[in-house]
Amino acid sequence: MKTRVTEVLGIRYPILQGGMQWVGKAELVSAVSNAGGLGVLTALTQPTPQSLAHEIARTRTLTDQPFGVNLTILPAINPPPYAEYLQAIIDSGVKIVETAGNSPKEFIGRMKDAGITIVHKCTSVRHALSAERNGVDMISIDGFECAGHPGEDDVPGLVLIPLACQALCVPVIASGGIADGRGMAAALALGAEGVNMGTRFLVTQEAPVHHNIKQALVGATERDTKLMFRTMRNTTRAWSNAVSQEVVATENRAGGCSFEDIRHLVAGQRGNQALQSGDVDGGVVAAGQVIGLIDDVPTCADLIERMVADCRQQLQQASRWAQA
Repeated sequence: MKTRVTEVLGIRYPILQGGMQWVGKAELVSAVSNAGGLGVLTALTQPTPQSLAHEIARTRTLTDQPFGVNLTILPAINPPPYAEYLQAIIDSGVKIVETAGNSPKEFIGRMKDAGITIVHKCTSVRHALSAERNGVDMISIDGFECAGHPGEDDVPGLVLIPLACQALCVPVIASGGIADGRGMAAALALGAEGVNMGTRFLVTQEAPVHHNIKQALVGATERDTKLMFRTMRNTTRAWSNAVSQEVVATENRAGGCSFEDIRHLVAGQRGNQALQSGDVDGGVVAAGQVIGLIDDVPTCADLIERMVADCRQQLQQASRWAQA
């Protein structure tokens, strides 16, 4: 397949593995890149910039194909040393960075000077236009179906993707709600030049996550997610387990809810421990509505080859219908 996304990123197929906290590690990233997509390490999964540099080096021992690093910039009372993480990325010679969260404007100049291609993920056209003006090279547009933070506009991909493609000059990558070749074909038909997947890559053999978690997501339906932090205007979509259900119930109780009331439930390390131990009710597990389309745990190579074949078949079928 050939789009501006494959050409600029140097990959065979326009399929990106998005950044996933606790999951975007060398094993998964290298498997995606070796299969022809773009694997993406998650910078803040690593506890320090030095450990990120080590993980980048470890990834290079597992693949000689392009891969990127996700740097998600979020507001915090005590924010991580983002500039130091970025310096570790630059010093390690990584040439593709996926940014997300707040605007990466203050870091764009440094990345450009280092020859880095910047893929910025956002959830609205207005933010995408701002990022384009600031100099990012591609936009990953994230619909309301997605795992993690879908923003506060609640616009799903079928509307958001063509709006972004219509408004932007840089290549658009469709994110959220995509798990197979049908979704990929739809995204390309809507004008996107690539797709980004998180939840689908979470449920692969190489994902560094306990088998119990993967099997639980295989058995889930499109109705089995919860929107947490709605009352705080920091919406997060997660798999519907005991923890996310308790968070939502606490938010909706009479008298309201502060973050301190739920901090112990949503602590990042608690979620990480659940992913590693296989305790399906042990912590928050980010997952999109696309879990309803996931019914197996393939290797990344099998998944990507299957997606590409199905995508081509769906586009050919649609073309035949149009000719009729």
